[in-house]
Amino acid sequence: MDQVVDLYLNEPATRKRWESFLSKLDLHNFSEREIKVIDHTLGLLDEDGKLVGTGSIAGNVLKYIGVCNEGVTAGARFNKIVTALQQYLFNERIFHSFVYTKLKYSSSFQHLGFTELAHTDQAAFLESGTPNVEDYLAELPKIADQANKKVAGIVMNANPFTLGHRHLVEVASQKNDLVYVFVVATDRSLFNSQERLQLVKQGLRDLPNVVVTSSADYMVSSATFPAYFLKSPEDLIKTQTTIDARVFKQVIAPKLSITSRFLGEEPKSYTTNLYNETLKQELEPAIAVKIIPRLQVNSEVVTATQVRQEIKTGNLEAIKSFVPGSTFEFIKENLAELQRRIKEGMNINGN
Repeated sequence: MDQVVDLYLNEPATRKRWESFLSKLDLHNFSEREIKVIDHTLGLLDEDGKLVGTGSIAGNVLKYIGVCNEGVTAGARFNKIVTALQQYLFNERIFHSFVYTKLKYSSSFQHLGFTELAHTDQAAFLESGTPNVEDYLAELPKIADQANKKVAGIVMNANPFTLGHRHLVEVASQKNDLVYVFVVATDRSLFNSQERLQLVKQGLRDLPNVVVTSSADYMVSSATFPAYFLKSPEDLIKTQTTIDARVFKQVIAPKLSITSRFLGEEPKSYTTNLYNETLKQELEPAIAVKIIPRLQVNSEVVTATQVRQEIKTGNLEAIKSFVPGSTFEFIKENLAELQRRIKEGMNINGN
């Protein structure tokens, strides 16, 4: 009978054995940015001690699941490794999980209680446990007769919240009865998810028809879009952006009666520009995509990237004209901590 064991990828021999096994199953992406987020890895050993299955956990995301089913009942090893991974999560008191997998494995995960949220020809995105997407959407504020009102959605990282972000929301709020602003929850930014969420709330609190909330794990997250903040091959970005767009179109928007999505024009970032193009292709005509020109101050385009560069050099005066007062006060009070994060290697380029 196969035995479930812990695999420690920091041991070179174990890492080599693990990669070799997965490579034979046509899983090849072993970049350090994918490996370093792994919290735990399990393996299946047969009676001869041969590695015949594996799976990893990164936060609440299942990754690198692969099994060799030669000589055993089809699916038995798959079921065993996925069940073991879920048990590991339960022991960590994590009762909700995601998997981003090849489309051909989607039905296998569904047999184990996962629900598919979206898929492309190559990949599928599924979740299991609670609170799930239905619970997430049920808790969001609604307005009377929302199904018959004009409702828009905006997804932003806001790293940090600038006057450019504010301008985008103002335009949307003037054209709609209700605007949902979803703040990306992934912690890969100079400003962490809670800091960004609070700065967006503070910067928009005077707009009564705007609801600010976390995107949770359903929009541009490490589950749906692990390469968003990183340079990746175009086909990988395309697949992940398509999944992200389809979750929004098929799951998020219908429940909230969202009929338009507002985006900031993106002339500089290749990844974000490709993301915007994919959203337009995927969402329209069901959901209108409105791309708004970037705000300019003193003939200079307002960008969060520029604000982060000024934080690095400590140029508070340059920051002041780019951000709302609440963001400026936060930066001023926490400048030393933000600069410490940069010195310790936090990436401040990109979006």
